[in-house]
Amino acid sequence: MSLLAGFLTPWILCLAILILHLVLPARHVEGYVDGPDGKKLRYRLNGMLVFLVCIAGWFALDHFEILRATWLYEERVGSALGAIVMGLVFSFALVLPAPSSGKSFAADFFLGRLKNPQFFSNRVDAKMFLYLFGAAVLGLNLLSFAMHRYQRFGFEPGIALHVGMFFWFLLDYLTFERVHLYTYDIFAENVGFKLGWGCLAFYPYFYAVGLWSVADLEGYSAPTWQLALAAITFFAGWCCARGANMQKFYFKTDPDHVFLGVFKPEVVTDGQRSLLCSGFWGVSRHVNYLGEILMATGLTLALGFITEPWPWLYPLYYVALLVPRQFDDDKRCAEKYGPLWDEYVK
Repeated sequence: MSLLAGFLTPWILCLAILILHLVLPARHVEGYVDGPDGKKLRYRLNGMLVFLVCIAGWFALDHFEILRATWLYEERVGSALGAIVMGLVFSFALVLPAPSSGKSFAADFFLGRLKNPQFFSNRVDAKMFLYLFGAAVLGLNLLSFAMHRYQRFGFEPGIALHVGMFFWFLLDYLTFERVHLYTYDIFAENVGFKLGWGCLAFYPYFYAVGLWSVADLEGYSAPTWQLALAAITFFAGWCCARGANMQKFYFKTDPDHVFLGVFKPEVVTDGQRSLLCSGFWGVSRHVNYLGEILMATGLTLALGFITEPWPWLYPLYYVALLVPRQFDDDKRCAEKYGPLWDEYVK
């Protein structure tokens, strides 16, 4: 019975988050990609409000003794299994009815056939909802796992730093939710197993692998210098990732914008198209990817158990994800821009 309750938990959370997303006030914004009618897609964005209501609701359930705050840790196996199955169901439901892309079914299932599906009279964008669900459930998992450790071992600065920086990561994404509409996965990728299962199961559960894997380990003793190094590494990564993404966002929406009042938009151009090559984008072609890896490394260092292998799966995942994406992105840009891209690379 306990396993079944855990299995159903992510399904219930998904329904609750969907309802909140539909009924709570939202900003209506224009995105970067074109819809089927050739016009820019429009989005309803209320991720921050939904996230805060989820966190407040979780603590309210604990306060009124309806559901323990440690529930997701106690039922972590059943909950993860439920999310895995839910991600598979979603992937099949979205891919099977859609027309084939001409590739094999395995490729279509993994990468998806639909680029930007929207539902409920375009009130719910599939990609943005998937990221919202992943962020909300990851936040709840982190709180549940940390509460379990606190009840066993008391307050630990490193655990608090890890959770605090992870919440900075989540709140940062939700604060700049609109900026995400201009990132690679939104304008270049389809919705299939990779994105659907990734956001419904992998993102909210695997991203917590560090805290999950050490939640019952004794002997925590991270020195102050290590916590300082963790924070410096994380926020250096955040500056790279957020700075690069914000500079690109402003360049796409206002090409003459001087980012942070310092970085003038220097470009290479063929007279019709321009590519940004100053500021963060003058450092490397994918400085934002470096930032993501640094943030993951800082989060792992904060846990203190640096000799344990499992927490390091999180930064290693980013290396495995972003290195191939870099090559895919470069290939895509070379095909799109031709000689202009060669000049940009130089």
